[in-house]
Amino acid sequence: MPNPIPQHVAIIMDGNGRWAKKQGLLRVQGHEVGVQRIEEIIQAAQDKGIRYLTLYAFSKENWRRPKDEVAFLMGLLSAYLDKKIETLIKNNCVFNVIGEIGDLAEFLQKKLTQAMENSRKNTGLVVTFALSYSSRREILRACQKIAEQAVRGEIEPSGINEETFSANLYTAGMPDPELLIRTSGEFRISNFLLWQISYAELYITQKCWPEFTRDEFEKALEDYKGRERRFGDTCAVTGGKT
Repeated sequence: MPNPIPQHVAIIMDGNGRWAKKQGLLRVQGHEVGVQRIEEIIQAAQDKGIRYLTLYAFSKENWRRPKDEVAFLMGLLSAYLDKKIETLIKNNCVFNVIGEIGDLAEFLQKKLTQAMENSRKNTGLVVTFALSYSSRREILRACQKIAEQAVRGEIEPSGINEETFSANLYTAGMPDPELLIRTSGEFRISNFLLWQISYAELYITQKCWPEFTRDEFEKALEDYKGRERRFGDTCAVTGGKT
């Protein structure tokens, strides 16, 4: 029996700059096309009945990029929030953000908070943008929160388990991703959802993010259907961990 459509798909959107260079374009033009691809993949995920889509949009490490490029990316984010979020919300999507949002400019923080609030009552696809995100920092933050709970006497160290830990991550309340997609052919995780993807199926494509069309997304979903998900057992498990 093939696996059904995954409930949660996470994507490392990589290769905007490399794609632009191949086309003889500026790196920033690659980012512009990449934003258009986000819209296409969100719509495809909705059409396929996926419940959670998490997109690695800007890592903590990305702040090290040239200031002009970072400023352009922040401008793209602002424009996306101004022009596209309303449609996302009208389509019954829930807009969510994970990461160290306090690193962003105050006006962007306000826009992000407002978008999350405006979509809070929606019941469709949960679209999560990872912004200024670092999985190691997320894990350290969870450890600190649990330690504080223990100091206050709210939890005993012996009572800390996987469920406790997951409940203190940014992704609390979400199922773990069943499928992790990485574009541009790089075979690394890049500090993304390290705890959450422990049992995720990995799909690596040579296509750069601006080339990752709906058809490419559907290829990834078809590939997922053919995977044997064992979760450490000797028998394949379909449809998620049991």
